[in-house]
Amino acid sequence: MSEHPRNPLVTVDIIIEVQGGIVLIERKNPPYGWALPGGFVDYGESLETAAIREAKEETSLEVTLREQFHSYSAPDRDPRQHTVTTVFLATASGTPAARDDAKNLMVFAEGNTPPNLAFDHGDILNHYFRYRKGEPKKDIFALPQ
Repeated sequence: MSEHPRNPLVTVDIIIEVQGGIVLIERKNPPYGWALPGGFVDYGESLETAAIREAKEETSLEVTLREQFHSYSAPDRDPRQHTVTTVFLATASGTPAARDDAKNLMVFAEGNTPPNLAFDHGDILNHYFRYRKGEPKKDIFALPQ
């Protein structure tokens, strides 16, 4: 057995709902593409605190977390390393502006999201839009038999 266990890193992502759609950022750093605002949870920080901090750092928005949506843990979801993310749904106040490691920021409606989404954010957004149309989480996230 290894002296130093290898564990997945913990991250958060935030689906920020604003009038007209959801906020996505264009990443400055690899992996490039459009993504949900989010990032790594700092040691000693709760998931909720990390989500609020990351949203503010990347979008300049003050968010109100509405619900914990789902956790995603596929070992290949992040090409850099194994991460586990918890996705939150949030509303926001303020004027969105790209900051920190966000190169750009835009609001996208369903059916108009960019094709070059980073990580597994295409899957996450697909699940989110199904949920917003009324599909129950138990159906969206049914465990394999």
